[in-house]
Amino acid sequence: MMKEKSISASKASLVFFLCQMISALDVPLDSKLLEELSQPPTITQQSPKDYIVDPRENIVIQCEAKGKPPPSFSWTRNGTHFDIDKDAQVTMKPNSGTLVVNIMNGVKAEAYEGVYQCTARNERGAAISNNIVIRPSRSPLWTKEKLEPNHVREGDSLVLNCRPPVGLPPPIIFWMDNAFQRLPQSERVSQGLNGDLYFSNVQPEDTREDYICYARFNHTQTIQQKQPISVKVFSMDSLNDTIAANLSDTDIYGAKPVTERPPVLLTPTGSTSNKVELRGNVLLLECIAAGLPTPVIRWIKEGGELPANRTFFENFKKTLKIIDVSEADSGNYKCTARNTLGSTHHVISVTVKAAPYWITAPRNLVLSPGEDGTLICRANGNPKPSISWLTNGVPIAIAPEDPSRKVDGDTIIFSAVQERSSAVYQCNASNEYGYLLANAFVNVLAEPPRILTPANKLYQVIADSPALIDCAYFGSPKPEIEWFRGVKGSILRGNEYVFHDNGTLEIPVAQKDSTGTYTCVARNKLGKTQNEVQLEVKDPTMIIKQPQYKVIQRSAQASFECVIKHDPTLIPTVIWLKDNNELPDDERFLVGKDNLTIMNVTDKDDGTYTCIVNTTLDSVSASAVLTVVAAPPTPAIIYARPNPPLDLELTGQLERSIELSWVPGEENNSPITNFVIEYEDGLHEPGVWHYQTEVPGSQTTVQLKLSPYVNYSFRVIAVNEIGRSQPSEPSEQYLTKSANPDENPSNVQGIGSEPDNLVITWESLKGFQSNGPGLQYKVSWRQKDVDDEWTSVVVANVSKYIVSGTPTFVPYEIKVQALNDLGYAPEPSEVIGHSGEDLPMVAPGNVQVHVINSTLAKVHWDPVPLKSVRGHLQGYKVYYWKVQSLSRRSKRHVEKKILTFRGNKTFGMLPGLEPYSSYKLNVRVVNGKGEGPASPDKVFKTPEGVPSPPSFLKITNPTLDSLTLEWGSPTHPNGVLTSYILKFQPINNTHELGPLVEIRIPANESSLILKNLNYSTRYKFYFNAQTSVGSGSQITEEAVTIMDEGKMAGILRPAVGAGKGKEDWKKEIVNGSRSFFVLKGLTPGTAYKVRVGAEGLSGFRSSEDLFETGPAMASRQVDIATQGWFIGLMCAVALLILILLIVCFIRRNKGGKYPVKEKEDAHADPEIQPMKEDDGTFGEYRSMSAWTGKKMDKEKKRKGSCASSSEADPVFTKAKSVRSDRSNFFKRSGDQYSNIRSETSYTRRKARQSSELRRASSVSASLCQEEKKSDKWIYRHGSRRHASEQQIMGLDEGSNSQAGHPPPFHQPLSCNSVRGSLARQHSSLPHRFSQTPDYSSDSEDTQSSNHRK
Repeated sequence: MMKEKSISASKASLVFFLCQMISALDVPLDSKLLEELSQPPTITQQSPKDYIVDPRENIVIQCEAKGKPPPSFSWTRNGTHFDIDKDAQVTMKPNSGTLVVNIMNGVKAEAYEGVYQCTARNERGAAISNNIVIRPSRSPLWTKEKLEPNHVREGDSLVLNCRPPVGLPPPIIFWMDNAFQRLPQSERVSQGLNGDLYFSNVQPEDTREDYICYARFNHTQTIQQKQPISVKVFSMDSLNDTIAANLSDTDIYGAKPVTERPPVLLTPTGSTSNKVELRGNVLLLECIAAGLPTPVIRWIKEGGELPANRTFFENFKKTLKIIDVSEADSGNYKCTARNTLGSTHHVISVTVKAAPYWITAPRNLVLSPGEDGTLICRANGNPKPSISWLTNGVPIAIAPEDPSRKVDGDTIIFSAVQERSSAVYQCNASNEYGYLLANAFVNVLAEPPRILTPANKLYQVIADSPALIDCAYFGSPKPEIEWFRGVKGSILRGNEYVFHDNGTLEIPVAQKDSTGTYTCVARNKLGKTQNEVQLEVKDPTMIIKQPQYKVIQRSAQASFECVIKHDPTLIPTVIWLKDNNELPDDERFLVGKDNLTIMNVTDKDDGTYTCIVNTTLDSVSASAVLTVVAAPPTPAIIYARPNPPLDLELTGQLERSIELSWVPGEENNSPITNFVIEYEDGLHEPGVWHYQTEVPGSQTTVQLKLSPYVNYSFRVIAVNEIGRSQPSEPSEQYLTKSANPDENPSNVQGIGSEPDNLVITWESLKGFQSNGPGLQYKVSWRQKDVDDEWTSVVVANVSKYIVSGTPTFVPYEIKVQALNDLGYAPEPSEVIGHSGEDLPMVAPGNVQVHVINSTLAKVHWDPVPLKSVRGHLQGYKVYYWKVQSLSRRSKRHVEKKILTFRGNKTFGMLPGLEPYSSYKLNVRVVNGKGEGPASPDKVFKTPEGVPSPPSFLKITNPTLDSLTLEWGSPTHPNGVLTSYILKFQPINNTHELGPLVEIRIPANESSLILKNLNYSTRYKFYFNAQTSVGSGSQITEEAVTIMDEGKMAGILRPAVGAGKGKEDWKKEIVNGSRSFFVLKGLTPGTAYKVRVGAEGLSGFRSSEDLFETGPAMASRQVDIATQGWFIGLMCAVALLILILLIVCFIRRNKGGKYPVKEKEDAHADPEIQPMKEDDGTFGEYRSMSAWTGKKMDKEKKRKGSCASSSEADPVFTKAKSVRSDRSNFFKRSGDQYSNIRSETSYTRRKARQSSELRRASSVSASLCQEEKKSDKWIYRHGSRRHASEQQIMGLDEGSNSQAGHPPPFHQPLSCNSVRGSLARQHSSLPHRFSQTPDYSSDSEDTQSSNHRK
């Protein structure tokens, strides 16, 4: 792929324009050539032949033309010269031939009715426009008439006449009521083409008094109304009542009931009629019938069929509409009206005539002196049109003679032309239905050769690809082109190069050694010129490590590699696609430099991943498939593709079918979902396998359809969720018999490559589609809408045929039929193609520019008539360029900009304009061939805008109190500068900004001295320019005033000294940019002298001052609780305590063994030992809950340490242990332990607990005597005291907690309370143990509670 288009469309147009005998209308786009070359006039825009104007508006008659030099314009009216200067109401637009007739001053438009013709003339010839017939539109009033009411019997037919006034153009008719609502229409009631309202049969609901016919005149936008028409329908019932009231009982009376009637045509009348229509118009035929029931209308064409795709039925099939009629549509059209009682018909004989239409319109000729050429003018019509020639608007018979010219009917032959032979010729083709007029000039030029391709243009291509090097040239006579390698190399010849007629050099296979300089030489008899261009051949981009097929389990990771190699001078870009679309917007997809990684793969990631590498010259890609499978249930199961099928067998052989059977291979843990059958055509494509069909995995036989003349072999592929198996071994071969082709080629197209040819292409049949040997194609074509016979040719097995000598861009009917040695394929369908396009003839007209703002404009233009496009309309191109800046007189060359607007668009936006500038633009229409002529250049100007920043801002000559500012004007003023705005502010040592000062400076100034500034101070400056629109962007600078008027580099740091009395001075060196200094370590209430000095190039300068420090202040009392450091410290301590409490709570909940546990184990009661099958932790101690601990801590603080000393005796621990063990035992064992109880065990436990309580009482009494011990003892035994309190409280928790009272440790604890509690426990023991608990009915929780008691 080349970096630039090898052949510029515009330059290609230039080559064809000047280097071929029959060329385009366009003038070379090169601006220098445009100024130098002469060209006869060409009409580019004109009003229509039949021009109906609005009598209320000015009349504008268009006539635009181009030429070099620019043409002058004149007009004729009704065949005589129209002197515009003598009519004050008529003006001609500047640089144009368009007339404007001012009728706003009371002049009637009817005064300017007539036939107008425009002539555009310069020194090279004269071009004329069509005869333009000017007629003002008319909308006359309705003639007054007296309308009688219509009395109709039910079931009869009725016609309400409209008879609208004759207007220009004819009005549009519709029926409405007084409420301006359209009257409903149906098969029974409808409006005819003449505007009348037809009732096939009336009904009582048709009675009304407001049937109103309206005529709308679109040109004047007026509506005329006819007087309302009254219709009264008499039903049979009401009529019988009226008769009965007027006759006696003895009379026989009664109207006949509504009788059904066969159809009768209301319009047209009679059995036959005639109709003449012109080619290309719309044919409308109408039949409206009366009858009851309502008749149904049907249409046929006698001896033929109604044209498909152009036939439409309107008005409930009462109107036949055929669009774009041609001579082939002539014939008899029969309408039949039918109901249940019968039918009637009418035959309309249609004759299609034709105004003249072009077969070959004359084309402009550009010749050099001594050359030959021809102008051809061929037209057709019905009747056949006559051809007449004019030269420069004068009939050729009376025009000045030219010895190089010879007229031969529809052809003018030129031989050995000279420069004086330049002229504009007009061809007029006319018959009784109209005329055609075409201008074509003959321009004789003698110009030395010129090369239009830019010098040293660089072309870049990839190695092993074609290289196209341009040499667009111009000259008359046509120059000869030669190519050389290097500046003084030898001429290029041989098969390794291709030399195109437009000067382009093609290297079919460029290699690295093709890089270098190429020289193009153009010469004719008038001179010689040459141009050098550069060619660079780059290494191709390659993917050296491509992504590979992967089977990945769900939730795993997939990675694809894409390692590339490329030319070091090209920058590649790598794009990853999934199933030819962008990667999902998912963070799981990670794109690296050389790979793509997919994390946590899911089923939706299954698909094809493609790595695309693009450079500016080439593109390569590689793909791989990712298959996502379920994770295997066990490592032992391996999922894999199935094994290939076995034992293929062919049975039931017929000419067009055969049966194939096979044996499936192993599934490999994944069921086979389907089988794919492929075939090989050993006769036409041996070794190539094609898809035939596929069947479900449960099927092992299939009936296959066959084609004739194919040597078949089959193979089968099994498919499961993992993938496809290897193909099976091929079956035996089977050769089918030959037959006629079953089908014709597909994708038949007709597209011209040149203006005078038609290239017919098609997709050839594949080998097996030929059905037999000797495959060929019958290609047929004929021009559409012309009574021509089919032209046919039989060609070999190719896919293209070129028809030469065709008119430019006309439709053709095309068909391609296949045939072989046994016969033809079925009749093919027809397709529509077009012969080659040519460059458009006409430029867009009425180009208008609306400037929206200083950088944006909107351009409008009138569309080019489609007939003048001469090809498929691609769109319009707007060329615009800057002529000059209005703020500067100097002109500079600015490259033209091009905007393309697709389709039949008539406006566009021009962005990116420069403010306050003058621009030019023109518009060209574009078809598939290229661009048409440019419209006349349109000049427009953009308003002022805000300026760009000043080009620079320099600050020089700093002094103690001044700075000099110099600046440059903005690079883009974008208008007239009104002033400059300077803002500045000081900056202190902490980079804080001071007050902002603003100064307005005249626009003609370029420097300024700022005075009265502070010395040794940094300033920040903001500077911008202004126009009348506003301020532009600003630039900033900073600068510092100096301490001395000398150079800034010589400034030293100032010294600060302070002394008291006669003591020595203390000195401090201070930064020169600072303006203050803090003196520390001074004595309160002491006088000091301070001196500030600065030393510069001019010496030392200083100033002094005296001050006294204040008296010493008493220290203030500081509340420590409000100090930040104290609050932070307390928060840290609280956080640490919280962490310790959480750790203790976790450890207590986990539980732990204590030393007393060992004593318990040594004296354990055998009845409460852990059972053998238990886990050994049955009797462990559990710590108190956190809530219990906190409550006991509060009690210790309130009552002291006396109560806590009870824990000093291990008896309390023992009592706690025994109770805890029993409780835990029953909690764990449940009902299992409830069956093992005896009276002896209860007696033993009762005695032992009583002994423990007595011992606890004695220990408590002794501990209370030590209540006055030191704090150290209390501290040492605090934890044991805490446990003793808990033990004592726990002995009575059963009774109190069950009664709904709070536990004992909720009350303040003292020695007396301890004694009382123990006494109560001792007295209650006999009562508690006298009752034997019944465990048989208690729940596990109840049993545990009883044992705690």
